[in-house]
Amino acid sequence: MRFPSPLWGLSAQTAFNSTMTPPARVQNTRFTLKEAADVLSPKNMLELGRPGAAVANDAGTLALIPFSKYSFKDNKNNKSLFLATLESTAKPVEIPVRLPLPKGGEAFWLDDRTLAHAVENDGNLDLYALDIKFETTPNSLSVAEPPTLIGSFPTTTATNFQYSPASGILVFSDNVHADGNLSAVKEHDEAWENRGTTALVYDQTYERHWDTWAGPKTASLFSVKLQRGADQKWTMATEFENLLKGTGHSSPVEPFGGTDDFSVVKTSVLYTAKDPSLPMAWHTKQGVYLVSTTEPGNPKELTSGKQGATHSPILNSDATKAVWLEMAKDGYEADKQNIIVYDLVKDVRFTLIEKWDRSPDSVAFSADGKLLYLTVGDHARIKVFVLPVPPTPESATSELAPKYHTPVALVHTGATSGIQPLSNGGLLFSRSSFTSPNEVYLIRDLKSFEAEILASDALLTFNGKAEQITHFAEEELDGKSLDSGEEFWFKGALDKDVQGWVLKPQGFKKDDKKKWPVVLLIHGGPQGAWEDQWSTRWNPNVFAAQGYFVAMTNPTGSTTFGQEFTDAIAEDWGGKPFDDMIAGWKHVKESFPQVDFDRAVAAGASWGGYAINWIQGHPEYGFDFKALVCHDGVFDSNYNGYTTEELYFFNHEWGGRPWEKKSKELSSKFSPSNYVDKWSTPQLLIHGSKDYRLPETESLGPFHALQQLEIPTRLVIFPNENHWVLNQGNSLKWHYEVFKWLDEFVGDGSSQQ
Repeated sequence: MRFPSPLWGLSAQTAFNSTMTPPARVQNTRFTLKEAADVLSPKNMLELGRPGAAVANDAGTLALIPFSKYSFKDNKNNKSLFLATLESTAKPVEIPVRLPLPKGGEAFWLDDRTLAHAVENDGNLDLYALDIKFETTPNSLSVAEPPTLIGSFPTTTATNFQYSPASGILVFSDNVHADGNLSAVKEHDEAWENRGTTALVYDQTYERHWDTWAGPKTASLFSVKLQRGADQKWTMATEFENLLKGTGHSSPVEPFGGTDDFSVVKTSVLYTAKDPSLPMAWHTKQGVYLVSTTEPGNPKELTSGKQGATHSPILNSDATKAVWLEMAKDGYEADKQNIIVYDLVKDVRFTLIEKWDRSPDSVAFSADGKLLYLTVGDHARIKVFVLPVPPTPESATSELAPKYHTPVALVHTGATSGIQPLSNGGLLFSRSSFTSPNEVYLIRDLKSFEAEILASDALLTFNGKAEQITHFAEEELDGKSLDSGEEFWFKGALDKDVQGWVLKPQGFKKDDKKKWPVVLLIHGGPQGAWEDQWSTRWNPNVFAAQGYFVAMTNPTGSTTFGQEFTDAIAEDWGGKPFDDMIAGWKHVKESFPQVDFDRAVAAGASWGGYAINWIQGHPEYGFDFKALVCHDGVFDSNYNGYTTEELYFFNHEWGGRPWEKKSKELSSKFSPSNYVDKWSTPQLLIHGSKDYRLPETESLGPFHALQQLEIPTRLVIFPNENHWVLNQGNSLKWHYEVFKWLDEFVGDGSSQQ
């Protein structure tokens, strides 16, 4: 590994002589988090409302928005439904859902004026119909009461509902036992709970995944008839068909699969599932399958059999074309995703955007099926693009015109998600940024621009604007002095251009004289990025609000900067990424004299936690951090290769299985545990006991090492959290411990009472 010559010989990180009694620590027992009307405190951030993805009705006139808002006072996460009118700029109107036991639940459209709401009630999952009254003159929106009971599901765990009005069929997912019988789940559950032992026995992986030990049930897709009769009453059948019975398929794909893992049009269901013939823990290969609700258990595979993971399968409006995102490499979860189009009439499969060096996150058909809308990470933003669908070629190897490889950007800023093209020519989506949680946006009247794209061979530019529909967080964030982030670029490893962000604390001025402590935040993944988006776990504006100048870089391995840059971290975890971080740190030092680099700290999680542990053992980098924070980070890479649940990740990143020659050599070179003798900096370690991606021994090991080295350290364990800290009370504690730790070593006492 090479380092810029000026960094050689710089002072090491703060050292403690482990052969002597360390100096007594002066802990600030009166530490409090900064809170004020103009401060985004952790508590403020955690109590902000969290809207889900907006879902429009078929007419594109109304949108349903799930919404949750936590209250520390009530110690409760309050869930509600909002409706937004898409024909005006009126604020969303809360739906007064009044059910016997309102416990949240899921809602979806049955028709343009009727919502279905599935909610648990006395041990059952009941489905209700809510009639919407919407008048445009004058503008009014209300819900007829009371809601009407449609029917009940055999379990309380049915979820991920997709309804096809054309066929009157509801498709959803649920977990079932080996017989695949949804109606027998409760009986089997009772037998399992009363089996007389708590033992779990495994003959194959996954024995556990993400945060859950594998049990006797797997996910499957089901269909049921759901229709409105001549009497205008909705009824649901009592027979539930297991669409995947006998296939060995499990969908949605765990642990994060949902409605984006399958698509329903009329009686056709397109879904993705992992290849059941391969050991799931060391393969990522997924197939895409088409099954009819009239022929359950008899799917047709549309993938070639030579692919890696697949995502976002969708059907056009008449189920004549299927589209999905596909990676080429089995065993690599961050490979580039190309767009695969399958003409179901002509039985031809072909690929789009092979020549475009970006990787879409999601894809959706336009209403007429002639274009595809994409969300794509590009230069640390998640943008919206549009791409025309070419006429079906004669074969998969036929050459396509350039415009079918180069999407046109519609949205350039922030982080978009939940795209939904509307039948009236609009595009609905959500967008967040460093300064705002998700809000709902709409681009109107895209039909003329769509026509231009289809007719022109030139690369067009979109000059339209997105209209903000909701303003959920506007009032609560007003006056909070949030920083929108300043982008910077510098030369990193191999003379590559590398991007980063800085966010400045309130009161920061150009003429400040070395006043502000600085924190370097290091992202996880490692195939991830610091993007211009809101976060409730690692929010840089929360760090800035506590008085820190925030620096973040997107070093080698980061996404959204091209596949070569993403791939380059594999087998080089301790190499080029740190060349980049050193160069980025130098750039920030030279660019911001207002920052006190004698009060520098760093924090990271997952791969970012690996980076913290790696920096500990490499004082020659010259960061000179006074304190470090490691959340769920890698300590011993070789051991982690045995203990992580998704074994394919380690095998790819470390050049083989942990006992193989190349992998062992790389671990010898790049495992932080091999450099503990050089550790010297006070470190806070945080871990969730239900983190099966990086088990808690990855924090227990460095904690024990630091304790024996007599280096100030603290361990915070969350027994019920996974790789993330999701419970709001735990998250508030997380922020308290992090900022208290940093304040102990670089604070100025201003946060004491």
